[in-house]
Amino acid sequence: MDDHISEAVGRPDLIRLDDGLVCLRFETMKVVSALAAVRHLLDTGAVRRGDTLIDSSSGIYAYALALACHRHGMRCHIVGSTTVDHTLRTQLDILGAHLEQMPPSSNLKLDQSRRVARVREILRDHPDYHWMRQYHDDIHYLGYEAVAESIYVQTGGGPLVLVGGVGSGASTGALAHYLRKRSVDVRLVGVQPYGSVTFGSAHVADPEIIIAGIGSSIPFGNVRHDLYDTLHWLAFDAALAGSVDLLRRYAVFAGLSTGAAYLAACWEHREEPARTVLFIAADTGHRYVDTVFARHREASRIEDLVPRQVRGTDELALPWSRMNWNGSFTPDEAVLR
Repeated sequence: MDDHISEAVGRPDLIRLDDGLVCLRFETMKVVSALAAVRHLLDTGAVRRGDTLIDSSSGIYAYALALACHRHGMRCHIVGSTTVDHTLRTQLDILGAHLEQMPPSSNLKLDQSRRVARVREILRDHPDYHWMRQYHDDIHYLGYEAVAESIYVQTGGGPLVLVGGVGSGASTGALAHYLRKRSVDVRLVGVQPYGSVTFGSAHVADPEIIIAGIGSSIPFGNVRHDLYDTLHWLAFDAALAGSVDLLRRYAVFAGLSTGAAYLAACWEHREEPARTVLFIAADTGHRYVDTVFARHREASRIEDLVPRQVRGTDELALPWSRMNWNGSFTPDEAVLR
């Protein structure tokens, strides 16, 4: 029996969708990393119960940190993106978290830069606050060790292709790291939106919305580029098709980043049918009802979508590109300075 709801929310389910195709489904994935990070900070004496933890978030991490603070008797201060919706704002308020939401901005980079700048201002006024630095502090890897162990046991430890949105780098990077420590043959496939600096697609604009949570307009210290074997870049329309197909075909109701990961995983499964292909479903589809699922009649058939194979990021093109990354270099714009 769990002692707190956060433990149940953070525990993923492994669902076999087809022969060799597996979904690692979370209700809210970042609860795993937030819980373990806060527990580690308490255990090492870096923070004490009652202290205030602060961070910037576009949504999912805000909820995760609020739950972790509720679990461990901490105060929570979130500088939130303009994309934080009414449902999440209400939850954070009732959980006792303080949310400062950024005003609407013309682009993602401005929104992220404003949030980071505001966090720094708050820390100058409140030096006793602890900045969680979800994008840069590798304590956010810790919570995924148990998840990797579960994957290893339940998939039999055979050759594996792990597919997921990169975002802060913690989930895919940590899972690959811990699975490879078990000597598992793991190929890591990262999924990115266009317009993200992380793997060099900032020069390609998506005419629709940018897929939240799996890309960035600023460098992230937790992304280890050398861990990734393959990259897929997907536009909104392709991810929408993936999300709709996943719900229609397998009844899995998950977010837009999951649709992108599912589409990439289906392709990788066709390429390497002898390996188990596991993709990460980071959250549920509830916040995408209006922007994605209500548009299900517009969705392309995923069988009609094929990635453009590119040799370099200068060849990237909408709606879907794939590149053999092979643990390559960190793009200049993604270097944390």
